[in-house]
Amino acid sequence: MIKYFFTLVFSWLSFYGFAGEGMWIPLLLENRTIADMQAAGLKLSAADIYSINQACLKDAVVMFGKGCTGELISPGGLLITNHHCGYGRIQAHSTVEKDYLTDGFWAYSRSEELPNPGLTVSFLVRIEDVTEKALQGVLPDMSEKQRNEVMKLNSAEIISEAVKNTHYEAEIESFFFGSDYFLFVYEVFKDIRLVGAPPSAIGKFGGDTDNWIWPRHTGDFSLFRIYAGKDNKPAPFDTANVPYRPKKYLTLSAQGIHEGDFTMVLGYPAKTDEYLYSGGLKIVTGDILPAKIKMREERLKIMQEEMSKSPAVKLQYAGKYQGAGNAWKKWIGIIDGVQRTDAVNKKIQQELMLTDTALSEPCRIKYFEPVLRRLDDFYAENRVGILASDLGHEALSSFETALFASNFDNKALMAAYDTCDRQVMKDQLRNMADGFFKNVNLNIDRKTMAGILRIYFESVDPLYYPEIYPTIQDRFDGEVNAYVDWLFRKSIFTDPGKTYKIIDHFSPRAVKKLLSDPFSRFYQSFSDVVVSYYPVSDSLDLELQRLYRDYVSGLMATDTNRVYYPDANFTMRIAYGKVEGYKAADAITYDYHTTATGILEKEDPEIADYTVDEKLRLLLEHKDFGRYGPDATLPVCFIASNHTSGGNSGSPVLDKEGRLIGINFDRNWEGTVSDYEYDPAVCRNISLDIRYVLFILEKYAGAFNILQELTIE
Repeated sequence: MIKYFFTLVFSWLSFYGFAGEGMWIPLLLENRTIADMQAAGLKLSAADIYSINQACLKDAVVMFGKGCTGELISPGGLLITNHHCGYGRIQAHSTVEKDYLTDGFWAYSRSEELPNPGLTVSFLVRIEDVTEKALQGVLPDMSEKQRNEVMKLNSAEIISEAVKNTHYEAEIESFFFGSDYFLFVYEVFKDIRLVGAPPSAIGKFGGDTDNWIWPRHTGDFSLFRIYAGKDNKPAPFDTANVPYRPKKYLTLSAQGIHEGDFTMVLGYPAKTDEYLYSGGLKIVTGDILPAKIKMREERLKIMQEEMSKSPAVKLQYAGKYQGAGNAWKKWIGIIDGVQRTDAVNKKIQQELMLTDTALSEPCRIKYFEPVLRRLDDFYAENRVGILASDLGHEALSSFETALFASNFDNKALMAAYDTCDRQVMKDQLRNMADGFFKNVNLNIDRKTMAGILRIYFESVDPLYYPEIYPTIQDRFDGEVNAYVDWLFRKSIFTDPGKTYKIIDHFSPRAVKKLLSDPFSRFYQSFSDVVVSYYPVSDSLDLELQRLYRDYVSGLMATDTNRVYYPDANFTMRIAYGKVEGYKAADAITYDYHTTATGILEKEDPEIADYTVDEKLRLLLEHKDFGRYGPDATLPVCFIASNHTSGGNSGSPVLDKEGRLIGINFDRNWEGTVSDYEYDPAVCRNISLDIRYVLFILEKYAGAFNILQELTIE
């Protein structure tokens, strides 16, 4: 709902005392963090990690697509990330005849590597603190809206100047709710080709059953290659392009890990809400997440039922099922973690303490007492609207036919009244329709829509029911299923013949017919509920930004001994900790690593997630581990106390020398609460041991062409 609601964090907790806490900005390492990292075991300097004057680790780490991290591991532009990060691309190349998800894919020559239209990787060129420039002209008595308008104008100028006469892209990100602004300049490559991926029985072993769970035995990796023009600069896909020559690529360490070893993660964590105010956390874990969990459970149940009936549907919906299930299970873990740590009550006590501190020191009253009082009032006054808007977004995002109708209508309006070539617009409409009818199962969408609408109506205040609700009550006797069945029978958008006929005989008159379609009306009615709150939401966002900025400023003024780090916002960050196990509950203690023995122990023919690939089984049974199995054991995964979040999937896990020892891919169930409260006793990131990757490449895939590119110690 509210844009800042999920990023309203007073990110002030000190790193001191908590070995794994913190997501640090690379530019600021020298002044704030590097000494602590070196004291913890790091053998590198700040310039070895981030520099604009020399090749460094940041030059080997990329933003993979729009939601993951990857790292360069060869002078030939070879990149490694998670299997689940490459999953959609692997799926896109798969057919029933050539099912790369099931069978895996390996390119044994450059000519066999597969292009991926639309996929990008972004290198961070530099970071610059532009706070002073961004806030130039901002006056103390300005409203928050006026302040933001000045900042946006300034930012546009800063970005324009930063990329002038270059092929770079840039953006400015806010930290500490508008207290600080940093410029991030990127070099974006667009010719990315699939090089290798193990079969899902390896890359997704454990599947949804083990998702967010430790111990793990998942070979979660895939390989891509970056291609560039002959000048080594970004270029669109072309067979004449050549492998990118990186400034820096990582050395792989096959020397092994031990409990207590220093670890470091570089990557792009997307979002954390570590210290959301108690009232906000109550709404998230008491209202929003339980309802969204119900919605996701409904979607997953329906998808699973239909996927079990057809191999084609299973392939078609594999990625969607994985995406929906990932968040669903995480949300359950967050609620469990918040309850286990008593996080809400801890926050309340903390807020009371801060109020007392403010009252005992008059000079700080302006920071705490009015701010905390208004935050209390804010969440009490807006709970109903926040819930309805957030659930409205969740519902709309799951209605694929409704989304298609809206997007098609918007494009059709452009085609009807734009002065550009109408044939081009018609071709775009046809491509849109082709993609929809190829990727969407209408039976699944129909059942999903009915189920989620019922949950929405049960969960929100009637004030936020869409305008179609009376129609459901009066015309369909309150039967949501009957209404949805009618929608799918009557709509143009559920009939390929009618949809393509509209495109072939396109005219301004056809647009009127599209806009009067039942699905078009449904989408407009439902989205109006969400959009109607935007004016209020925008105003509240501005209020919250100022409240939290004042709050964090007050905290910093009160406790000058703490080291502060900003909340994650999908910019490059560094986390560090150590390899270590944890105690999950009474008499339940987990070791820091797993071995291939666990793969065979988990095998269960009755559970699809625990199917062991036959070729892998033979290698494991014969202990044919090659040079990667010390003492006749093959390492698979390990855990450490690095502070990670969504977006860190695929991040390199490095040792004290900066060598690659693992690929981050998950967090433990008990640690999912780390987006809201980092608990050093149990929060662990889960990583794939690089030795298991090398074993799969050599002994399983026989991909010696890939191995020859790598630098392995």
